[in-house]
Amino acid sequence: MSQYKIVIDSCGELPEDLKADGHFCTVPLLLDVDGYQITDDETFNQRDFLQRVKACIHSPKSSCPSPERYMRAYEGEAEHVYVVTLSGKLSGSYNSAVLAADLYHEEHEDSKQIHVFNSKSASIGETLIGLKIQELEESGASFEEIVTEVESYISSMNTFFVIETLETLRKAGRLSGLKAFVANTLNIKPVMGSTKEGTIQQLGQARGMKKALSKMVEDMFKVTKNCENRVLAISHCNCPERAQFVKDTIEKVAKFKKIVIVNTAGVSSMYANEGGVILSV
Repeated sequence: MSQYKIVIDSCGELPEDLKADGHFCTVPLLLDVDGYQITDDETFNQRDFLQRVKACIHSPKSSCPSPERYMRAYEGEAEHVYVVTLSGKLSGSYNSAVLAADLYHEEHEDSKQIHVFNSKSASIGETLIGLKIQELEESGASFEEIVTEVESYISSMNTFFVIETLETLRKAGRLSGLKAFVANTLNIKPVMGSTKEGTIQQLGQARGMKKALSKMVEDMFKVTKNCENRVLAISHCNCPERAQFVKDTIEKVAKFKKIVIVNTAGVSSMYANEGGVILSV
């Protein structure tokens, strides 16, 4: 069996077992809160970050990894390198990773095969794609088969989220065509989701967090078939009890192959803000 490596930008949260699995490698984005620079890697301190974001005057920003940073991640023994990035519509991470693959091939004579997947998602959507790649590699599928199968898996995926406030997304210009909500006083929570192109859309809204989370689960079930064959992932920004509520609500209705829960890393913490919950399947 070939040696393989799965490179994921740091918007994709890795559960502890995958961090310890030698096949996975994270390439960090950089975060900027009012000029204070934070690398979204294992040094990321979520509590400190959320406090800084709360106090900041300008919107926090993220910048994608450089092609050089990606190139370093491609080096090593692995013959097959699979790269999973944030949606190309939301970040320059995908373009940077593709450019890095071209530069790598120009500079190296080896027969390493590299494919960059545009997740058309973010956060644990990227994690699920990484898990799918690993499952196929371990089953002995060829590089070409894996690329085809994973691209088809990406087009079948959906990501949903409910967050306390859309301010960061709005300020960062990530909400194209969406009205910024003036409904905070009424405790109206929007339910958001990914589009097939990898942008963000509003699916609905509900009054109060619990109702919004229940509506998100309802929306997920409307578009998810063959639950027992699918892995579902939930990431939360410092609100494990909300993630658990979502998991319990889902398990009352259907049985999934596996449900993974993780705490958001830096980029997702920045956009989800404290209390946000993301669901991907």
